[in-house]
Amino acid sequence: MQATGLLPEEVPALMDGVLRPNGAQPGRFDAYLPSPCIQNHAANLAFLADGTLTCVWFGGTMEGMGDISIYMSRLAPGADRWSEPEKMSDDPAKSEQNPLVFTAPDGGVWLLYTSQTSGDQDGAVVKCRISEDGGKTFAPAYILCDVPGTFVRQQIVVNRSGDWLLPVFRCISLPGQRWSGDADTAGVLISRDGGKSWQMRDIADSLGAVHMNILPLDGDRMVAFFRDRYSENVRASLSSDQGETWSALEPTNLPNNNSSIQATALKDRRIAMVYNHSNAASSDARRQSLYDEIDSDKTASVEVSGAPVRKAVWGVPRAPLSLAVSVDEGRSFERKLDLDTGDGYCLSNNSKDMLNREFSYPSIVQGSDGVLHVAYTYYRRAIKYVRLPLESIA
Repeated sequence: MQATGLLPEEVPALMDGVLRPNGAQPGRFDAYLPSPCIQNHAANLAFLADGTLTCVWFGGTMEGMGDISIYMSRLAPGADRWSEPEKMSDDPAKSEQNPLVFTAPDGGVWLLYTSQTSGDQDGAVVKCRISEDGGKTFAPAYILCDVPGTFVRQQIVVNRSGDWLLPVFRCISLPGQRWSGDADTAGVLISRDGGKSWQMRDIADSLGAVHMNILPLDGDRMVAFFRDRYSENVRASLSSDQGETWSALEPTNLPNNNSSIQATALKDRRIAMVYNHSNAASSDARRQSLYDEIDSDKTASVEVSGAPVRKAVWGVPRAPLSLAVSVDEGRSFERKLDLDTGDGYCLSNNSKDMLNREFSYPSIVQGSDGVLHVAYTYYRRAIKYVRLPLESIA
């Protein structure tokens, strides 16, 4: 396993976007994306039609604060350096988070992200900007979904019928309490008219399952993977009708620490997932909530029906950052390698004082040449990019 040799205070000097060989793994190149921000988190990768690889993330002083905005950097085909980031959102009253880029069937490039006040995720809405010139310029933002508490993280999938499936999760607060993730559920926004209108479809019995990550299989079948608010295991569900309905969620053999995961379907029909190989059973580190460092006087009045709600588990170390592979459509995964190792300390989101040491919120895509591209949060100071030959997970 490769242990990180950097201290938090050493990271800013390397945030120049330059790809450098990593001798610990043959054929691997690493880069730390440039950013003007103290904190950088929640990367998502996507290719544009011209082969440019984009990375979007959010940056500012601290997640949940009003100066958190969306940024985009680009890696042109054949380039060995990521571009200087472009600021893609700028509402000083809102924390804008969890961006993703989607190239629509008609060639339009969509940038989606969430917008919330302070750390109150139960009030978030989803915003969108669209580019009609291949991602060079984007129209002004508009609200795509105004259902309070709707959050995005994973990519839009177009099914065989041409419907767009946007996985979301519903941030719900218990009566009289500030949002802390205890009652969150999963859903899918479905558009049957090319993104003009959307219908919310809740995922049954999905309490505690978020960051739904949909992957097409063969025919009408799909598989989805979920982050687990209760810090036990990555969960999975199957659809046999192009994402209209989903089977009961089941735990996979991969642990989850209530942090984001992402999977992609490889050209050889395997599934590769990046995730933290840790969960609550492996550590007793705990914090009250994601936003316990941000004050809020907000209380909620949403009624939650059904069984008693468990408490979300926060603070489990976000390390190692690992890559696993499934050869059976996600029924089981084999841990292949660790991309970064360390103590993964995440009991604070404080990047100004360099307290956080997590490797988290990974994104993974495969290029047309088979090469794997991964980006993830590095100490919440930088977005780290890793390029790996497919042979790394043979």
